[in-house]
Amino acid sequence: MPFAPALLNRSALEVAPLLLGAVLTRGRVSVRITEVEAYLGETDPGSHAFRGLTPRTRTMFGPSGHVYAYFSYGMHVCANVVCSPEGEASGVLLRAGEIIAGLDEARGRRPTSHHDSELARGPARLTKALGIVLGDDGADLNRAPFDLELPARRAEFATGPRTGVSGLGGGAEYPWRFWVPGEASVSPYRRHARAGQS
Repeated sequence: MPFAPALLNRSALEVAPLLLGAVLTRGRVSVRITEVEAYLGETDPGSHAFRGLTPRTRTMFGPSGHVYAYFSYGMHVCANVVCSPEGEASGVLLRAGEIIAGLDEARGRRPTSHHDSELARGPARLTKALGIVLGDDGADLNRAPFDLELPARRAEFATGPRTGVSGLGGGAEYPWRFWVPGEASVSPYRRHARAGQS
């Protein structure tokens, strides 16, 4: 069932916990989201959009409810759910989840996983398992091949520093990582060597 875009038309810090327990589908594979991170655009030194509108970040400044897909380290595709009113760059990175449909297809895309709980544990693994590609940047999450179903009630969650973020955007000053406690699919925390340093 399509979600109401207005539900995502607010700050990433508000949207992030709402996405825990949500089901994201692309084609025949579905993942129940268990871990996310919030990024607040031009006010957030950890965000791609901190320095403003660029060709890479254009989608982040667009309407909420769309996919912001990008290359990480020039190798892996990662995906955010765009939120906030149009013109404000704000997004929620999809960090991890549990595959709940299309398991065989996800396994085929992630043959190095030793356990099913690892199929979408980590942002690059999640996109690989779902089949999200760079060409999905800007895609509407209310239209095929995507579908986003928000949970009926907000999940219990924990918070902590974002993973692998360097400089001022990392460290304890930004506890903007949200996850469902006790979930096997949640990725391990990795502090960047330069987190919290100028």
